[in-house]
Amino acid sequence: MTPSLQKLYKESVVPALQEQLGLKNINEVPKLEKIVVTSHVGSTFAERKTATEDVVQEIARITGQKPSVVYAKKSVANFKVRAGEAVGARVTLRGVRMWEFLDRFINVTAPNIRDFRGLPPKSFDGRGNYACGISDQSIFPEVELDQIKRNIGFDLIFVTTATSDAYAKKLLELLGFPFRKPQESQQPEGAAA
Repeated sequence: MTPSLQKLYKESVVPALQEQLGLKNINEVPKLEKIVVTSHVGSTFAERKTATEDVVQEIARITGQKPSVVYAKKSVANFKVRAGEAVGARVTLRGVRMWEFLDRFINVTAPNIRDFRGLPPKSFDGRGNYACGISDQSIFPEVELDQIKRNIGFDLIFVTTATSDAYAKKLLELLGFPFRKPQESQQPEGAAA
């Protein structure tokens, strides 16, 4: 069964993008390629192994896919990290799981962020990819609050086929991404100038 957000993309976002961006070929229309969810363990050396196991469990619970463990490539004495030691976890979502995760993120998870006013619109990398950080896993509905052992932060990277940041932003806006609106510079009535 096709996820609802993927159906929305095919039926209304593609024609709207083609018209707004003036693209002649339908294959030029930007699309979401994958979503990468990563988390780095910054714990002390003694509890790094258990912290990595917790991160793997949390990412698997949130995404529905088992993540791969990320290992340190070289030793760094200042951070007390040895080469070959587990330092985090990462999962790449594609296809149906990607669309379902994006739908849950836009409609359920992002509004659960405390004092949420929208995601920052300037977090594009210059090549049409968007990244945002989540500081607490408790905003995800899949996480049981009484089961949380430690606070885990995530980075979400939305990889698109867009050739520029403007095209990628337009794609994400049409998919329903909750970007922060620009602040209005007007002063309230009666305020001193």
